[in-house]
Amino acid sequence: MRFMIIVKSTRGSEAGVMPSERLLSEMGKFNEELVKAGVMLAGEGLHPSAKGARVRFSGKQRSVIDGPFAETKELIAGFWLWQVKSLDEAIEWVKRCPNPFDTDSEIEIRQVFEAGDFGAEFTPELREQEARLRTQLAAKP
Repeated sequence: MRFMIIVKSTRGSEAGVMPSERLLSEMGKFNEELVKAGVMLAGEGLHPSAKGARVRFSGKQRSVIDGPFAETKELIAGFWLWQVKSLDEAIEWVKRCPNPFDTDSEIEIRQVFEAGDFGAEFTPELREQEARLRTQLAAKP
């Protein structure tokens, strides 16, 4: 099972406060553990929402909303993508994670959809297309 591990933003991360050398070192060690255990597939920190944008969809219309965005607690400061056996295993890994900030913080865990989760609507043709795209992505340097 794949899970996205979502590090929620704080006022500090949204203000552009960078992590300390100590925290970077602790996170580096944690990431090494994840890689050695075969859990980590990807992981990155994100710039504050002030450097981002949202695209709102309304029928065929598209509108762009520039950051920053008001609700800090709803924003993402970073993420990991993990391959684990269960939600419980993902929770156990998150509990071992250093606090990503020098203040109270929160990490959300969400399971990633797999092809089988979509049922009959995910036709053989769509499955073939998905497999082709994954092969192309894996081949990129």
